[in-house]
Amino acid sequence: MMGDTGRAPGDASAASKSSVTSTATVSPLAAIRYAHQAEKLSYVAPNKSSNDSGTAIAAEYITPQDTVIKLADGGRLPGVPLAEAAKLNALKDDIDGPSEVAIEGDKRIDSTGPNVSGSTSLQRKGHIQRSGEGSLRRAMPPSRTNPLFPPLPLYGPPSLLRNIQCYFFRATSFVLSLAFLGIIVLGSAFTSIPLMFKHIWLRATLRNPDKRRQFFEEEKKKKRIRKETEKAWKKHERRRNSRSSMDGDNEDDAAHGQFIPTEGGPDPLICDAAYYARRIGLDIEEFKVQTEDGFIITLWHVYNPLEFTPLTVEERAARGPDIFINSPPSRPHAPSRKPKFPVLMIHGLLQSAGAYCTNDDDSLAFYLCKQGYDVWLGNNRCGFKPEHAILDYSDPRMWAWNIRQMGVMDLPALTSRVLSETGFEKLGLIAHSQGTTQTLVALAKEQRPDLGDKLTVFCALAPAAYAGPLIGKAYFKFMRVISPAFFRIIFGIHAFIPFMMTMHATLPGKLYGAMGYRVFSFLFDWSDSRWDRGLRNRMFQFSPVYVSAESMRWWLGRECFAKQKCILATKEEGYQEDREDEMEDYYGKEGKSKDEKEEEKSQRYSSGKGRGEKKPKGSTAWYDEHVPPFALWVAGNDDLVDGHRLLRRFERGRESCVRVVHSKVIEEYEHLDVIWAMDSIDQVGREVKETLWRTCNVRDKVRVPAGCEDIAPWVDSRSPKQANYDTAQEEQSSSSNEENGQ
Repeated sequence: MMGDTGRAPGDASAASKSSVTSTATVSPLAAIRYAHQAEKLSYVAPNKSSNDSGTAIAAEYITPQDTVIKLADGGRLPGVPLAEAAKLNALKDDIDGPSEVAIEGDKRIDSTGPNVSGSTSLQRKGHIQRSGEGSLRRAMPPSRTNPLFPPLPLYGPPSLLRNIQCYFFRATSFVLSLAFLGIIVLGSAFTSIPLMFKHIWLRATLRNPDKRRQFFEEEKKKKRIRKETEKAWKKHERRRNSRSSMDGDNEDDAAHGQFIPTEGGPDPLICDAAYYARRIGLDIEEFKVQTEDGFIITLWHVYNPLEFTPLTVEERAARGPDIFINSPPSRPHAPSRKPKFPVLMIHGLLQSAGAYCTNDDDSLAFYLCKQGYDVWLGNNRCGFKPEHAILDYSDPRMWAWNIRQMGVMDLPALTSRVLSETGFEKLGLIAHSQGTTQTLVALAKEQRPDLGDKLTVFCALAPAAYAGPLIGKAYFKFMRVISPAFFRIIFGIHAFIPFMMTMHATLPGKLYGAMGYRVFSFLFDWSDSRWDRGLRNRMFQFSPVYVSAESMRWWLGRECFAKQKCILATKEEGYQEDREDEMEDYYGKEGKSKDEKEEEKSQRYSSGKGRGEKKPKGSTAWYDEHVPPFALWVAGNDDLVDGHRLLRRFERGRESCVRVVHSKVIEEYEHLDVIWAMDSIDQVGREVKETLWRTCNVRDKVRVPAGCEDIAPWVDSRSPKQANYDTAQEEQSSSSNEENGQ
């Protein structure tokens, strides 16, 4: 919201002295307009700051569609609507000429390719022309994906009116979101009643209800091993406390080999990934990472304590908002041994990176670490502890973000820090569910395609690009039909149902784990039939986390994913793809003559919505030559997302630059089975390990992962990426010319 714009001109000019280089030729009106716009986007109103350090001075373009606000003291605020950012830079240019930030922003825009560059008639001398609000809107870089990413709300610096607005939304959302959560909990409890009676009946008739589970024998075996390990740990602790501890410790250490557990005993069910790492002889150190818009996010490094000493707190602190600046690692590699190749893992919606750490040695993160990779676990903004360099929890600007910001801000910041700490030029990326979404968004040619140059491969587990049938359920449909204003009344403008985190912090681990499973199973139709039920309560200790109400509105609201059914294409484009696929399938069938097929094809495209809509494949490609190789593991029984459709998009030539180095559909798997199923290491983990090594670009400089000695390097047999991209652009240009000539 805009602050008090009725201040005297003298006050307004004084408020911006620190951010405006005034000259004798600057008109007082221009200075006043700039001061008012700067006040609107500042951290605090200039008249409430003693030194104007929190005053906005310019907007910096991170991508053509994403900005951050730079403050006079060098601080950063999250982005604002493009019209407001462009207006601030335009008014600043009117006063002191084109700023370095504005020129850099336009360079970013110009370098993103013909699909996102602004109109040349609206640009001059390195910055966008400014002739009123209408011109500003026309000068914004056009984007085909705009319908999927509508502008976020604008909240100004604290004021009486803004505070009243925040209190109102917090009050209404506390009551209404709690009621919504209560309905979901009651629904999950109600649907559990038949299962409970069935369980009781089987027990009463002297039958074991668990015997029907697919991995019943394996679960019994692992349960027995865990009990034996707990007993061994208690014995180890007693021996360590005895007078002869030295000899006993040496014997136990020799039995464990190169991974010596430093924690043990009964599972306390706590939200601490490092604790579970120590139970199997590993450990985790936490880094703080600052994004370009000022959020402080956490990055966990999994390591073997026998060969790595953790860094100090100061060395693991946030370094600042700038990324990919070739900062040296906090500690050089030991020259005596080759380093491990770095791998970054990104979690799914409402989860943390702890989801990769719940299955003991069969956890994907721990498995890859023990096999010989340098594993880093990235957590998105807010997580378990919302933190920003400037903003606090109660400020609505801290929650004005969605999947786009997670993709173009969080993921590059995490990637940059891992590369800086390890000294490598590229890393392997693994993502699950929403993590694949933010990666697919970030790599798009209209977002941040240069990130692809930092990745050797993108391993997508249960990729979430297209919606599954679950999006049509009643409770999701309710969130889709309500207006954005009503959505904010129910769920607020801050965190999404923060009471869930209160429950997480207060309920005993066993009760919370059981409730968490029932609620999420009710919402997403998941089952634990392929999980180790003895670890199920542990799995839910790492979710949910804080997410913004705006992020959930992007997923489930009436404007974005739930409506379009896709993350980077509109519903109309999806219909067009379906028609093309139907025609291809039809032509693949036998039994009709070529003339009959051509006649039906002509009739199909000359009727209804098909007229004039046919375009050559690749004309609506999401990615350009920067995109890294893809590897996909699709859950065949996944109702939450449709991974088959993403595979079909690649297989049918709609992405000429995407090279799929590995793809697999596991028909019996559900959405979470790719990371939690008892056979996930056999079905997914080993193939991920081998794919990372096949695509590694420095195989001669890093350690060979265990079992990968005979894995040949992947060779791209296709034309160079740039040639592929040029061909795609030529086809698109030719198509456009043909359509214009019709």
